[in-house]
Amino acid sequence: MKDTLKSILERHHLSDEATSIIEKENLLPLGLLNRLHSNYAKSSGILESSKRMFDTRNHYSGLKGFREIIEILNNHGVDIGFIQERELFILVYRFLATKFVLNAINWQNFENDSLFQLVFPQPGMIHPHTVQAYNEAKTEEAKKTLIINYIKKNTNPHDGKQQLNKPWFENEEGELVILEGSQHKYPQCQLIFDQTTQSCFSFCTYCFRHAQVRGDEDIFNQLDIKPVHDYLKKHKEVTDMLLTGGDAGYMPYERLRDYTLPLIQDPELIHIKSLRIGSRALSYQPEMFLTKDYKRILDLFKTLTDHGVQVVWMSHFSTPREVLNPATIAAIRRLRLYGAVVKSQSPMMNHISLFTDKNGQVDIERSAQNWIDLGNVFAMLSVGFHSIYCARPTGEHHYFTVPLSEINKVFNKIYRSLPSINRPSRYITMTSSAGKTSILGTVEINGQKAFALKFNESRNMEWMDQVFLAKYDELENTVENLIPFEGEKHFYEDELIQIENDKLEALLKRMKE
Repeated sequence: MKDTLKSILERHHLSDEATSIIEKENLLPLGLLNRLHSNYAKSSGILESSKRMFDTRNHYSGLKGFREIIEILNNHGVDIGFIQERELFILVYRFLATKFVLNAINWQNFENDSLFQLVFPQPGMIHPHTVQAYNEAKTEEAKKTLIINYIKKNTNPHDGKQQLNKPWFENEEGELVILEGSQHKYPQCQLIFDQTTQSCFSFCTYCFRHAQVRGDEDIFNQLDIKPVHDYLKKHKEVTDMLLTGGDAGYMPYERLRDYTLPLIQDPELIHIKSLRIGSRALSYQPEMFLTKDYKRILDLFKTLTDHGVQVVWMSHFSTPREVLNPATIAAIRRLRLYGAVVKSQSPMMNHISLFTDKNGQVDIERSAQNWIDLGNVFAMLSVGFHSIYCARPTGEHHYFTVPLSEINKVFNKIYRSLPSINRPSRYITMTSSAGKTSILGTVEINGQKAFALKFNESRNMEWMDQVFLAKYDELENTVENLIPFEGEKHFYEDELIQIENDKLEALLKRMKE
């Protein structure tokens, strides 16, 4: 690689502070950059050099921010079109983008840029008849009513009956305490949606938690930390605290300290072995990690790991391009330098990380190659490939999904092409109220084709012990809609209904006492 590190950092406009940290901590060895770029030059932004369009602010938010972006693009001769349709999407789901991700988009070929698809509303996301009705609405009040009704009827904000996952307990005074910002669905892991993590650095167009970032009335929002610790003391089966949102990377140092230091200071919390942080900051705001101020959080991570608490930064990379830039590579290496484990889990989404040809058919080879390359990039950076999962039936699911039969073909190609140590840790998965169901593949029984399915998480964890079959369907895109291969119900369905009813009845009964 002929370029010096200094010239690479200058071309990417990294700050003097970030540059100093990168050089001092050896976060970007030229040998590593050379190997990454040489192997994945088509996806790599390491040697790119382009004028930065976006510098007026760190975040561009809502319609105002979107319109400011459009004005800047137009001033540079870029017209993305479909403005009214894109703005309707924003009114339903919101919009937010960092200057980092905006400057990372290849605006000379934005239609085919995965980051553009990831962050910008696209024509076709909202059904044409809704767009037409909105355009034909005579008054602003009529448009507002249409949007409210659309959110209620079409967006399915809490798929999988997530409200049932809200934990509760009785405190020492015998009072009922409901953790309004938490979910505890599977024994080992408790999710926390803290009040400081309700937003994101940028909004993904496929967001599965649009109710959170939109600020709906029924969002999960944890205000107080002490009840979380009190609950954990009563639930020794929990081993993992998962901070999520929104984006858990938003949590300020003081708040993170108050959540985590008791894990190593209070003997009653010694059963907590892992802290997971769910965040897209490595994709959307990697420069955040390359500051002197962030060292306080890194030192906290080091303290936790020195006391036997695994710190896992759960990133959500979908394409090699999101990773292959100097800021993200340096941020990953800095997290690892201070003891954090970096892993990635991400959905396979049409138009972003899964691709169709001109005839609308899934391009198996191109789609699989995206993930094969990503898996090998992870290996080169010592990032764990946790999982790939299917689009959840929420938001504009129709735009991002394809039939499970095609997804299965893509995943099979990925799995057999990667070396065993670089593969995802489980087969491709889809979430429902029952749990996380993996598609193991297909089998043929007495001349009939079937999907072989298996839970890797479930409301009753013993369901994970059983493989079950569903009738093969060329068109179905949602696992829970698959028809049992034999009988009228899957083996777990009656018990699932009982579990859901029992959870609701137990809480209602206690609230009446």
